[in-house]
Amino acid sequence: MTTAAIELRDALCLAGRYPLLAGVDLVVAQGELVAIAGPNGAGKTSLLRLCAGLLSLSGGTGRVLGFDLYVRSTELRQQVGLLASSSGLYEDLTPVENLAWVAKCLRRPQSAIRQAAERFGVGGRWARERTRHCSTGQRRRTELACLAVRDPMLWLLDEPHSGLDVDGRFELDRMMSELAAEGKAVVYVTHEPQLGTGGPLRKVVLAGGRVVADLRQ
Repeated sequence: MTTAAIELRDALCLAGRYPLLAGVDLVVAQGELVAIAGPNGAGKTSLLRLCAGLLSLSGGTGRVLGFDLYVRSTELRQQVGLLASSSGLYEDLTPVENLAWVAKCLRRPQSAIRQAAERFGVGGRWARERTRHCSTGQRRRTELACLAVRDPMLWLLDEPHSGLDVDGRFELDRMMSELAAEGKAVVYVTHEPQLGTGGPLRKVVLAGGRVVADLRQ
C-alpha cells in the first residue's frame, strides 16, 4: 500500500489557547494536486506550516510522508519544500547565486540549477542583480526555482501565484501538474476563485480551522 503524503485526523494546533487548527481531517495522496482556499484566518498557512514540521501538533493524529508529526524530524523537513509568504532568499546574492547556494547545500548537480533557471525564467540581465533590487515577480520566480532545485517529495506553496505575470502563472500551473504526474504531492493556498490549472485538481476549503468542503473538478 502506498503511503499517503499527508494524513491528518482531528488535527489540533494551538497558539497559547487559540486554535490555529481546530480539528482538521485531511488525506492527500502522493501524486495529488490540492488547492487550499478559505477566508483570512481560516488556518490555511497554519496547515502548511504543520505539514512542513514547523508547527507542533497539539491534538489528534498526523503523519506526513510517513513521519509522525508528534516527533520532530529533520529528515521530514528535508523532504518537504515550503514556499512561505516571506522570502527565504539571501538579499546580498543574485538570483542565480541563490540557486547555486541551494544546490551546494543539498549536493544537487549543476544541471538542476540550469533546469530550474530555465523553467522559471531566472536569467538575463536581472539575474545578475542583487536580490534586494529585484521586483516582487522576479523574487517569486527565484523562490520557486530554488524549490525546483531542492526537488522535494511534498510541495507546500503559500499563495504561489502572487506577484507573477501571466507567463509566470502559466509556467507555475504547468509545473504543478507535472509534479503531480511524477507522483509528488502539491498543496497550495489560493484566494483566487479560478484555480488556474487544467490538471487534475482538488479544492479543500477551510473555515475556523476546520475543513468545511472537499471538492474535485
